[in-house]
Amino acid sequence: MKDIDSGHILTLEAMLSAAGRIAIVTHMKPDGDALGSSTAMYHYLKAIGKDCRMILSDPNPSNLDFLIGEDSRKDLLIYEAYPLSAAAAIKDSDLIICLDFNAFHRTDTLEPFLSEARQPKILIDHHLSPDTEHFDLVFSETEVSSASELLYHILMHTGRIAHDASRLPSASAVSLMTGMITDTNNFANSVFPSTLRMASALLEAGTDRDMILQQLYNRFSESRLRLMGHMMKDLMKITDDGVAYIVLDKETQRNYHVKDGDTEGFVNMPLSIDRVVMSILLKEDNDRIRVSIRSKKGYSANACAKEHFNGGGHENASGGRLYIGKDVRDINEAPEYIERHTHTFMRRYNG
Repeated sequence: MKDIDSGHILTLEAMLSAAGRIAIVTHMKPDGDALGSSTAMYHYLKAIGKDCRMILSDPNPSNLDFLIGEDSRKDLLIYEAYPLSAAAAIKDSDLIICLDFNAFHRTDTLEPFLSEARQPKILIDHHLSPDTEHFDLVFSETEVSSASELLYHILMHTGRIAHDASRLPSASAVSLMTGMITDTNNFANSVFPSTLRMASALLEAGTDRDMILQQLYNRFSESRLRLMGHMMKDLMKITDDGVAYIVLDKETQRNYHVKDGDTEGFVNMPLSIDRVVMSILLKEDNDRIRVSIRSKKGYSANACAKEHFNGGGHENASGGRLYIGKDVRDINEAPEYIERHTHTFMRRYNG
């Protein structure tokens, strides 16, 4: 990754010093990196004596509950449950810190409040094409594993931490390690030299990686494992172009009691098949279908998401959505849509 601008660090510290109340926001349907970077920032701010709130548009997956201790739960507001309080926390803040998203629309229900807010805003993000005009200070770096890794390097440059990971609040260190682990699929993708240096420093500082892995990967429900088997055996299809796809409709989600986060990582699994170069997971969700795309090197998940799935992201890990009534009439049309559009897309690589 590029060196962090020392001037940006001085500006960050000045903005934090001047703010009395700080709001921390992240993207909708928060994953490990979103919640990891948010809680890491929260604990750092509390350590320097700041009054801060974390605002989420939706509840976090249950396997990430360990990041939210009793001390921080009182400062967590979920718009879905407490819309008035969440909106007020944004409106009444002196500073807004935005983590792990490149534009306001990625926050879904929080977008109008962020767009209307006139307070200074800081962006810390690792996605392509950040909407920088809406932020007063921007830390944007794509050559890092995660927003958590980027935040780690930022905090290391502050005067309080001074390049010594042991000076990080222990809860921040756990959150940063969690965000990095989940966004790299436990070091399987998007790993850079800086990522390994971060992991080494946090381990040396005493961060308990074994505990994190236990919480992330060994506390799921029985129904999740049975769903995984059903998806891979009965629902996964592979096209002649080497695109594996799975369509998960509402009925199947109800039958297996699927909660947010239960399918995390499933989209990566078909890539273990030699002939599969791209994997797509679709989940029906009210008036839209959520899309996750992963690809092997040389095949752009980002381009495919942008061109055909109203989304984008990283080169080999992206997301998007299909709108029911606009892109497809219903979930039953999704397979035909995938096969038709991915065939057009993959002809560039195989033609």
